[in-house]
Amino acid sequence: MEVRIRLQKAGKSASKRYNYRVVAISKTDTRDGRHLDLLGYYDPAKKPAIVSINKQKLNKWLKQGAQMSDTVKALVKNLKDN
Repeated sequence: MEVRIRLQKAGKSASKRYNYRVVAISKTDTRDGRHLDLLGYYDPAKKPAIVSINKQKLNKWLKQGAQMSDTVKALVKNLKDN
């Protein structure tokens, strides 16, 4: 089973103010499908945007061969720069 680390939409759709969960999920599951592990969250509506990722869980999944999406790569890179 191939695992991806990507964003999963959460929050209210009526107000169009989404926030996202950073999850480990099977590559074949849909964006809002059942995740294997919750790694953190991302809230772009706040100023500045809030990003929280559990680095121990992230490293565990990367060691097991999980691939990060481009968006999650950018979020992690920005965390390391700060």
